[in-house]
Amino acid sequence: MEFDFRLPDLGEGITEGEVVKWRVKEGDHVEEHQVVVEVETDKAIVEVPSPRGGKIIRINKREGGSVSVGEALMTIETAEEAEAAAPEKKAEEEKRTRPPSVSVVGALPEKEEVTAAPKARALAKKLGVDLAKVAGTGPGGMVTEADVKAASEGKAVPAPPRPAEAPRPVEKAAEARPAGQDKYGEIERIPIRGVRKAIAKNLIASQKTAAFVTGMDDADVTDLWALRKREAKVAKEKGAHLTFLPFFMKAAQHALAAYPNVNASVDEKAEEIIVKKYYNIGVAVDTPDGLMVSVVKNVERKTILDLAMELQELSVKARDRKITLEELKGSTFTISNYGTFGGTYATPIINYPNIAILGTGKISERPWVVDGSIAVRKILPISFTFDHRVIDGADASRFVSRVISYLEDPGRIFIESA
Repeated sequence: MEFDFRLPDLGEGITEGEVVKWRVKEGDHVEEHQVVVEVETDKAIVEVPSPRGGKIIRINKREGGSVSVGEALMTIETAEEAEAAAPEKKAEEEKRTRPPSVSVVGALPEKEEVTAAPKARALAKKLGVDLAKVAGTGPGGMVTEADVKAASEGKAVPAPPRPAEAPRPVEKAAEARPAGQDKYGEIERIPIRGVRKAIAKNLIASQKTAAFVTGMDDADVTDLWALRKREAKVAKEKGAHLTFLPFFMKAAQHALAAYPNVNASVDEKAEEIIVKKYYNIGVAVDTPDGLMVSVVKNVERKTILDLAMELQELSVKARDRKITLEELKGSTFTISNYGTFGGTYATPIINYPNIAILGTGKISERPWVVDGSIAVRKILPISFTFDHRVIDGADASRFVSRVISYLEDPGRIFIESA
């Protein structure tokens, strides 16, 4: 018996991914729950196990190809013993003896053939609808929200008959085409995929939903510079590389506590502002594959040293592509420290669904007025982009001023920390 293994619902609202690496090939025999493929979804690479054992007779998606939830990744010929069993006995035996199928983020429904969009699953749970009894009318027989609603109202329409599928050609991976010409000269075509595709998707979502405004200011971080330099040796002895970023994060966290509407998101459908009472700060990390935003959870509970060590770990995992989906999710506010690469001011784009982002530029020496006299000071350029639907210009200015007050007098960070 042939079984089409379809990309399962991976949670987190994920609807598609890219096949990064197959761990098996056509003709191989696989065990139930054996990891067979690596799929990149929303910047993270996840390992996907096979829900059944048997011989792989066809791989439908090549490395580099995209795949949507519900699409067939590969076709398996199941064991002869299972094929010989009566259908009723086989179904009962599987239900009683086979452990629940497990995806990369948790347990999946026992019937792997039932595929549903994430929103449809949530709605089915809310309405008490058994997905196994719903005829899916979406692509590949996927159950949609409309199908769930119809089933809950007793108006479900049988899915249209599905014709026997002709053998489908194996999808070829998109490849760069270095040789090419336009009317002006030689060109190179580079496919938009993987991390770059995820970045593009998130940035477009952000630009379409928010009313962007960016303000800029400067902070005299001379005292902070001296503090970091003085404590860097102690941090190194504890295994941490102490940068300015942990101080920026704590300054932002205290300012967010003072101006809670900055630490929020917008529920478009309900027309509500959701103010977060916790502080999960996303940090943009430059990797060979593109920019990733790793998330440090509960910054309010961590010390400067804790943050330094966690940032160090997350940066390595992001660059090595070992970072998990959970470590990329759940930010309430974001910091982009482009000063590391020599930038000064910028108009950083909000990391959707956050409503604000703080950009920090390169610290440089400048002449500065201090107590009526000109002195050479360490100056940090700051850019702050916010969603004007939620934050007024006056509150945005007050927020940035509060951040600056912590950076110019770093002792306040420690005095006000729990």
